[in-house]
Amino acid sequence: MRDLIALDMAASHQLVDVIQSVWDSGNAFAPIDQRLPAKAKQRLVESLQPALIMDSSGSVTKLKNAMPIEDGQCLAMATSGTTGNPKIVMFSMNQISASAQATSDHIGVTSSDKWLCCLQVSHIGGLSVILRAMLLGNPIEIHDGFEADRVKMAAKDGATLASLVPTALAQLDPYIFRKIILGGSKPPPQIPHNAIVTYGLTETGSGMVYDGSPLRGAEIKISENDEILLKGPMIATSYRSGAPIQDQLGWFHTNDAGSFNAGKLQVFGRMDEIINTGGEKVFPGAIESVIESHPKVRQVAVIALPDPKWGEAVTAVVVPNPLLNPPQLSEIRDLVKSELPPYCAPTRLHLINKMPTTGLGKIQKNILKDQFSQVTHS
Repeated sequence: MRDLIALDMAASHQLVDVIQSVWDSGNAFAPIDQRLPAKAKQRLVESLQPALIMDSSGSVTKLKNAMPIEDGQCLAMATSGTTGNPKIVMFSMNQISASAQATSDHIGVTSSDKWLCCLQVSHIGGLSVILRAMLLGNPIEIHDGFEADRVKMAAKDGATLASLVPTALAQLDPYIFRKIILGGSKPPPQIPHNAIVTYGLTETGSGMVYDGSPLRGAEIKISENDEILLKGPMIATSYRSGAPIQDQLGWFHTNDAGSFNAGKLQVFGRMDEIINTGGEKVFPGAIESVIESHPKVRQVAVIALPDPKWGEAVTAVVVPNPLLNPPQLSEIRDLVKSELPPYCAPTRLHLINKMPTTGLGKIQKNILKDQFSQVTHS
Protein backbone atom coordinates (compact mmCIF):
# COMPACT_ATOMS: atom_id res chain seq x y z
CA MET A 1 0.00 0.00 0.00
CA ARG A 2 1.32 3.43 -0.96
CA ASP A 3 1.02 6.20 1.62
CA LEU A 4 0.74 9.97 1.85
CA ILE A 5 3.42 11.54 4.04
CA ALA A 6 2.87 15.05 5.40
CA LEU A 7 6.07 17.09 5.56
CA ASP A 8 5.96 19.54 8.44
CA MET A 9 9.20 21.33 7.58
CA ALA A 10 10.44 24.61 6.18
CA ALA A 11 11.70 25.13 2.64
CA SER A 12 15.32 23.99 2.41
CA HIS A 13 17.62 21.63 0.56
CA GLN A 14 16.79 19.12 3.30
CA LEU A 15 13.18 19.28 2.08
CA VAL A 16 14.36 18.44 -1.44
CA ASP A 17 16.20 15.39 -0.13
CA VAL A 18 13.14 14.25 1.81
CA ILE A 19 10.85 14.70 -1.20
CA GLN A 20 13.22 12.57 -3.28
CA SER A 21 13.32 9.85 -0.63
CA VAL A 22 9.51 9.82 -0.39
CA TRP A 23 9.25 9.40 -4.15
CA ASP A 24 11.97 6.75 -4.21
CA SER A 25 9.92 4.75 -1.71
CA GLY A 26 6.87 4.94 -3.98
CA ASN A 27 4.89 7.23 -1.71
CA ALA A 28 3.42 10.74 -2.04
CA PHE A 29 4.02 13.86 0.02
CA ALA A 30 2.09 16.91 1.14
CA PRO A 31 3.79 20.11 2.37
CA ILE A 32 2.38 21.72 5.51
CA ASP A 33 2.35 25.51 5.73
CA GLN A 34 4.80 26.47 8.49
CA ARG A 35 2.92 29.68 9.21
CA LEU A 36 -0.24 27.88 10.34
CA PRO A 37 -1.08 27.81 14.05
CA ALA A 38 -1.42 24.41 15.69
CA LYS A 39 -5.20 24.13 15.29
CA ALA A 40 -5.06 25.06 11.62
CA LYS A 41 -2.32 22.51 11.03
CA GLN A 42 -4.49 19.91 12.69
CA ARG A 43 -7.43 20.75 10.41
CA LEU A 44 -5.17 20.45 7.37
CA VAL A 45 -3.85 17.08 8.54
CA GLU A 46 -7.42 15.87 9.00
CA SER A 47 -8.16 16.85 5.39
CA LEU A 48 -4.99 15.19 4.10
CA GLN A 49 -5.45 11.91 6.04
CA PRO A 50 -1.72 11.04 5.79
CA ALA A 51 -0.11 7.91 7.19
CA LEU A 52 2.84 9.82 8.64
CA ILE A 53 3.94 13.32 9.61
CA MET A 54 7.65 14.03 9.30
CA ASP A 55 9.38 17.14 10.64
CA SER A 56 12.80 18.69 10.00
CA SER A 57 14.36 16.93 12.98
CA GLY A 58 13.60 13.58 11.39
CA SER A 59 10.86 12.82 13.89
CA VAL A 60 8.06 10.70 12.42
CA THR A 61 4.53 10.51 13.81
CA LYS A 62 2.31 7.65 12.68
CA LEU A 63 -1.39 8.44 12.36
CA LYS A 64 -4.51 6.32 12.54
CA ASN A 65 -7.27 6.33 9.91
CA ALA A 66 -4.82 7.06 7.10
CA MET A 67 -6.20 7.04 3.58
CA PRO A 68 -3.99 5.35 0.98
CA ILE A 69 -3.13 7.13 -2.25
CA GLU A 70 -4.21 5.97 -5.68
CA ASP A 71 -1.79 4.56 -8.23
CA GLY A 72 0.34 7.24 -9.82
CA GLN A 73 -0.33 9.95 -7.24
CA CYS A 74 2.82 11.54 -5.81
CA LEU A 75 1.79 14.97 -4.47
CA ALA A 76 -1.09 16.40 -2.44
CA MET A 77 -1.49 20.19 -2.44
CA ALA A 78 -4.00 22.31 -0.53
CA THR A 79 -5.58 25.01 -2.68
CA SER A 80 -4.73 28.60 -1.78
CA GLY A 81 -8.12 30.19 -2.43
CA THR A 82 -9.65 33.15 -0.67
CA THR A 83 -12.61 31.42 1.00
CA GLY A 84 -10.72 29.71 3.82
CA ASN A 85 -11.91 26.23 2.76
CA PRO A 86 -9.06 24.62 0.82
CA LYS A 87 -9.42 21.47 -1.26
CA ILE A 88 -6.67 18.86 -1.55
CA VAL A 89 -5.45 18.40 -5.11
CA MET A 90 -3.74 15.14 -6.08
CA PHE A 91 -1.01 15.14 -8.75
CA SER A 92 0.72 12.37 -10.68
CA MET A 93 4.35 12.47 -11.72
CA ASN A 94 3.26 12.83 -15.36
CA GLN A 95 1.28 15.96 -14.53
CA ILE A 96 4.11 17.54 -12.52
CA SER A 97 6.60 16.71 -15.26
CA ALA A 98 4.34 18.16 -17.96
CA SER A 99 4.10 21.45 -16.06
CA ALA A 100 7.84 21.58 -15.43
CA GLN A 101 8.77 20.83 -19.04
CA ALA A 102 6.22 23.20 -20.63
CA THR A 103 7.24 26.05 -18.33
CA SER A 104 10.94 25.51 -18.92
CA ASP A 105 10.45 25.31 -22.70
CA HIS A 106 8.44 28.54 -22.73
CA ILE A 107 11.01 30.45 -20.69
CA GLY A 108 13.91 28.94 -22.60
CA VAL A 109 15.65 27.47 -19.55
CA THR A 110 19.19 26.27 -20.22
CA SER A 111 21.70 24.28 -18.20
CA SER A 112 23.38 27.55 -17.15
CA ASP A 113 20.22 28.84 -15.46
CA LYS A 114 19.79 28.69 -11.70
CA TRP A 115 16.40 28.93 -9.99
CA LEU A 116 15.61 30.85 -6.83
CA CYS A 117 12.72 29.61 -4.68
CA CYS A 118 11.62 32.33 -2.27
CA LEU A 119 7.85 31.75 -2.19
CA GLN A 120 6.05 29.57 0.32
CA VAL A 121 6.32 25.93 -0.73
CA SER A 122 2.93 25.23 0.81
CA HIS A 123 1.56 26.93 -2.33
CA ILE A 124 1.96 25.39 -5.76
CA GLY A 125 3.65 28.52 -7.13
CA GLY A 126 6.53 28.07 -4.69
CA LEU A 127 6.75 24.29 -4.66
CA SER A 128 6.67 24.10 -8.46
CA VAL A 129 10.00 25.97 -8.59
CA ILE A 130 11.63 23.23 -6.51
CA LEU A 131 9.98 20.42 -8.48
CA ARG A 132 11.01 22.05 -11.78
CA ALA A 133 14.65 22.14 -10.68
CA MET A 134 14.50 18.58 -9.34
CA LEU A 135 12.98 17.08 -12.47
CA LEU A 136 15.02 19.00 -15.05
CA GLY A 137 18.33 19.12 -13.21
CA ASN A 138 18.85 22.87 -12.78
CA PRO A 139 20.64 24.17 -9.68
CA ILE A 140 18.45 25.97 -7.17
CA GLU A 141 18.80 28.22 -4.13
CA ILE A 142 16.00 27.85 -1.59
CA HIS A 143 14.83 30.49 0.89
CA ASP A 144 12.27 29.94 3.62
CA GLY A 145 10.11 32.88 2.52
CA PHE A 146 10.83 36.22 0.85
CA GLU A 147 13.46 38.62 2.16
CA ALA A 148 14.49 41.30 -0.33
CA ASP A 149 18.13 41.49 0.77
CA ARG A 150 18.59 37.71 0.56
CA VAL A 151 16.98 37.67 -2.88
CA LYS A 152 19.36 40.37 -4.12
CA MET A 153 22.30 38.39 -2.78
CA ALA A 154 21.02 35.23 -4.48
CA ALA A 155 21.01 37.05 -7.81
CA LYS A 156 24.60 38.14 -7.22
CA ASP A 157 25.46 34.53 -6.45
CA GLY A 158 24.16 33.33 -9.79
CA ALA A 159 20.38 32.89 -9.58
CA THR A 160 18.94 33.80 -12.99
CA LEU A 161 15.30 32.73 -12.68
CA ALA A 162 12.74 33.45 -9.97
CA SER A 163 9.04 33.11 -9.33
CA LEU A 164 7.62 36.14 -7.52
CA VAL A 165 4.33 37.69 -6.45
CA PRO A 166 3.66 41.42 -7.08
CA THR A 167 4.33 42.49 -3.48
CA ALA A 168 7.79 40.90 -3.68
CA LEU A 169 8.52 42.30 -7.12
CA ALA A 170 7.82 45.82 -5.85
CA GLN A 171 10.77 45.53 -3.44
CA LEU A 172 13.35 44.58 -6.09
CA ASP A 173 15.10 45.75 -9.21
CA PRO A 174 13.56 43.11 -11.50
CA TYR A 175 16.52 43.15 -13.87
CA ILE A 176 18.76 41.35 -11.39
CA PHE A 177 17.20 38.20 -12.94
CA ARG A 178 17.15 37.00 -16.53
CA LYS A 179 13.48 36.01 -16.27
CA ILE A 180 10.78 36.38 -13.63
CA ILE A 181 7.57 34.36 -13.46
CA LEU A 182 4.98 36.68 -11.94
CA GLY A 183 1.80 35.24 -10.46
CA GLY A 184 -0.17 34.60 -7.31
CA SER A 185 -2.29 37.75 -7.44
CA LYS A 186 -3.20 40.61 -9.73
CA PRO A 187 -0.14 41.96 -11.57
CA PRO A 188 0.97 45.60 -11.18
CA PRO A 189 0.08 48.14 -13.90
CA GLN A 190 3.68 48.30 -15.12
CA ILE A 191 5.25 44.92 -16.00
CA PRO A 192 9.05 44.69 -16.37
CA HIS A 193 10.21 43.47 -19.79
CA ASN A 194 11.79 40.35 -18.31
CA ALA A 195 8.69 39.36 -16.31
CA ILE A 196 6.10 36.89 -17.58
CA VAL A 197 2.60 37.23 -16.13
CA THR A 198 1.10 33.82 -15.45
CA TYR A 199 -2.41 32.57 -14.87
CA GLY A 200 -3.14 29.27 -13.21
CA LEU A 201 -4.57 27.60 -10.14
CA THR A 202 -3.43 24.90 -7.78
CA GLU A 203 -5.27 22.38 -9.95
CA THR A 204 -3.20 23.39 -13.00
CA GLY A 205 0.12 22.69 -11.27
CA SER A 206 1.08 26.39 -11.19
CA GLY A 207 0.73 28.79 -14.13
CA MET A 208 -0.33 27.34 -17.47
CA VAL A 209 -1.19 30.57 -19.30
CA TYR A 210 1.80 32.86 -19.89
CA ASP A 211 1.21 36.45 -20.97
CA GLY A 212 -2.28 35.49 -22.07
CA SER A 213 -1.30 32.43 -24.13
CA PRO A 214 -1.44 28.76 -23.08
CA LEU A 215 1.73 26.77 -22.60
CA ARG A 216 2.55 24.22 -25.27
CA GLY A 217 0.09 21.33 -25.06
CA ALA A 218 -2.51 23.39 -23.18
CA GLU A 219 -5.80 24.81 -24.43
CA ILE A 220 -8.19 27.57 -23.35
CA LYS A 221 -11.81 28.21 -24.20
CA ILE A 222 -14.51 30.52 -22.85
CA SER A 223 -17.88 28.98 -22.04
CA GLU A 224 -21.25 30.50 -22.91
CA ASN A 225 -21.44 32.05 -19.42
CA ASP A 226 -17.93 33.58 -19.74
CA GLU A 227 -16.15 30.96 -17.59
CA ILE A 228 -12.52 30.13 -18.41
CA LEU A 229 -12.03 26.44 -19.21
CA LEU A 230 -8.55 24.90 -19.38
CA LYS A 231 -7.25 21.63 -20.76
CA GLY A 232 -3.74 20.20 -20.68
CA PRO A 233 -1.48 17.38 -19.46
CA MET A 234 -0.42 19.39 -16.39
CA ILE A 235 -3.92 19.62 -14.89
CA ALA A 236 -4.63 17.32 -11.94
CA THR A 237 -7.30 14.66 -12.37
CA SER A 238 -8.91 14.47 -8.93
CA TYR A 239 -9.13 15.81 -5.40
CA ARG A 240 -8.22 13.82 -2.31
CA SER A 241 -11.95 13.21 -1.80
CA GLY A 242 -12.05 11.44 -5.16
CA ALA A 243 -14.10 14.18 -6.79
CA PRO A 244 -13.03 14.76 -10.41
CA ILE A 245 -11.26 17.98 -11.40
CA GLN A 246 -11.83 17.64 -15.15
CA ASP A 247 -15.14 17.12 -16.93
CA GLN A 248 -15.76 14.16 -19.24
CA LEU A 249 -14.05 15.97 -22.13
CA GLY A 250 -10.97 16.84 -20.06
CA TRP A 251 -11.81 20.49 -19.38
CA PHE A 252 -11.14 22.08 -15.99
CA HIS A 253 -13.83 24.61 -15.09
CA THR A 254 -11.87 27.33 -13.30
CA ASN A 255 -14.79 29.33 -11.86
CA ASP A 256 -12.97 32.39 -13.24
CA ALA A 257 -14.60 34.70 -15.76
CA GLY A 258 -12.69 35.91 -18.78
CA SER A 259 -12.56 36.63 -22.48
CA PHE A 260 -10.10 36.88 -25.33
CA ASN A 261 -8.71 40.30 -26.22
CA ALA A 262 -6.65 40.36 -29.42
CA GLY A 263 -6.16 36.62 -29.02
CA LYS A 264 -4.88 36.89 -25.43
CA LEU A 265 -6.73 35.66 -22.36
CA GLN A 266 -8.09 38.42 -20.15
CA VAL A 267 -9.14 37.31 -16.65
CA PHE A 268 -11.98 39.23 -14.99
CA GLY A 269 -12.08 37.42 -11.65
CA ARG A 270 -14.07 34.73 -9.90
CA MET A 271 -17.49 33.84 -11.31
CA ASP A 272 -18.99 34.15 -7.83
CA GLU A 273 -17.67 37.74 -7.66
CA ILE A 274 -19.66 38.89 -10.71
CA ILE A 275 -22.03 41.67 -9.67
CA ASN A 276 -25.63 41.68 -10.92
CA THR A 277 -26.87 45.24 -10.63
CA GLY A 278 -30.16 46.38 -12.16
CA GLY A 279 -30.12 43.40 -14.54
CA GLU A 280 -26.58 44.13 -15.77
CA LYS A 281 -23.64 41.75 -15.29
CA VAL A 282 -20.55 43.58 -14.03
CA PHE A 283 -17.02 42.14 -13.80
CA PRO A 284 -15.10 43.60 -10.83
CA GLY A 285 -11.68 43.13 -12.43
CA ALA A 286 -12.41 45.53 -15.27
CA ILE A 287 -13.57 48.21 -12.82
CA GLU A 288 -10.58 47.67 -10.52
CA SER A 289 -8.19 48.17 -13.44
CA VAL A 290 -9.71 51.59 -14.10
CA ILE A 291 -9.86 52.72 -10.46
CA GLU A 292 -6.23 51.65 -9.87
CA SER A 293 -5.15 54.33 -12.33
CA HIS A 294 -6.47 57.09 -10.02
CA PRO A 295 -3.51 58.81 -8.30
CA LYS A 296 -5.39 58.91 -4.98
CA VAL A 297 -5.81 55.11 -4.95
CA ARG A 298 -3.13 52.75 -3.68
CA GLN A 299 -5.22 49.56 -3.80
CA VAL A 300 -8.83 48.72 -4.65
CA ALA A 301 -11.26 45.82 -4.47
CA VAL A 302 -14.69 45.96 -6.09
CA ILE A 303 -17.36 43.86 -4.40
CA ALA A 304 -21.12 43.36 -4.44
CA LEU A 305 -23.21 44.42 -1.48
CA PRO A 306 -26.99 43.89 -1.13
CA ASP A 307 -29.08 46.78 -2.43
CA PRO A 308 -32.90 47.03 -2.15
CA LYS A 309 -33.23 48.87 -5.47
CA TRP A 310 -30.58 47.34 -7.73
CA GLY A 311 -30.24 43.87 -6.16
CA GLU A 312 -26.50 44.34 -5.73
CA ALA A 313 -24.56 47.56 -5.39
CA VAL A 314 -21.20 48.00 -7.11
CA THR A 315 -18.99 48.88 -4.16
CA ALA A 316 -15.38 50.11 -4.25
CA VAL A 317 -13.21 49.37 -1.21
CA VAL A 318 -10.12 51.57 -1.45
CA VAL A 319 -6.81 51.89 0.35
CA PRO A 320 -6.00 55.57 -0.34
CA ASN A 321 -2.64 56.93 -1.39
CA PRO A 322 -1.31 58.30 1.93
CA LEU A 323 0.41 61.20 0.16
CA LEU A 324 -2.86 62.64 -1.17
CA ASN A 325 -6.35 63.41 0.09
CA PRO A 326 -8.67 60.37 -0.01
CA PRO A 327 -10.74 60.03 -3.20
CA GLN A 328 -14.41 60.97 -3.24
CA LEU A 329 -17.10 58.68 -4.62
CA SER A 330 -17.88 61.24 -7.34
CA GLU A 331 -14.25 61.14 -8.55
CA ILE A 332 -14.28 57.35 -8.71
CA ARG A 333 -17.60 57.30 -10.56
CA ASP A 334 -16.50 59.86 -13.12
CA LEU A 335 -13.29 57.96 -13.81
CA VAL A 336 -15.07 54.63 -14.29
CA LYS A 337 -17.77 56.16 -16.51
CA SER A 338 -15.05 57.65 -18.72
CA GLU A 339 -13.94 54.13 -19.70
CA LEU A 340 -16.80 51.73 -18.93
CA PRO A 341 -20.63 51.73 -19.18
CA PRO A 342 -22.35 53.88 -16.53
CA TYR A 343 -23.76 50.87 -14.65
CA CYS A 344 -20.14 49.83 -13.85
CA ALA A 345 -19.56 52.98 -11.79
CA PRO A 346 -19.55 52.22 -8.04
CA THR A 347 -22.47 53.57 -6.05
CA ARG A 348 -20.68 53.08 -2.73
CA LEU A 349 -17.14 53.77 -1.53
CA HIS A 350 -15.45 52.46 1.62
CA LEU A 351 -11.98 53.61 2.67
CA ILE A 352 -9.74 51.28 4.69
CA ASN A 353 -6.12 51.24 5.84
CA LYS A 354 -5.18 47.73 4.70
CA MET A 355 -6.65 44.98 2.57
CA PRO A 356 -7.13 41.50 4.02
CA THR A 357 -5.04 39.14 1.91
CA THR A 358 -3.92 35.54 1.63
CA GLY A 359 -0.27 34.57 1.98
CA LEU A 360 0.14 35.11 -1.77
CA GLY A 361 -1.34 38.59 -1.64
CA LYS A 362 -4.79 37.75 -3.01
CA ILE A 363 -7.43 40.08 -1.60
CA GLN A 364 -9.93 38.18 0.54
CA LYS A 365 -13.11 39.70 -0.80
CA ASN A 366 -15.28 37.43 1.33
CA ILE A 367 -13.92 39.20 4.42
CA LEU A 368 -14.65 42.61 2.90
CA LYS A 369 -18.19 41.58 2.00
CA ASP A 370 -18.85 40.31 5.52
CA GLN A 371 -17.40 43.48 7.03
CA PHE A 372 -19.30 45.98 4.91
CA SER A 373 -22.54 44.01 4.73
CA GLN A 374 -22.71 44.54 8.47
CA VAL A 375 -22.04 48.25 7.98
CA THR A 376 -24.79 48.39 5.37
CA HIS A 377 -27.34 46.84 7.68
CA SER A 378 -26.28 48.62 10.86
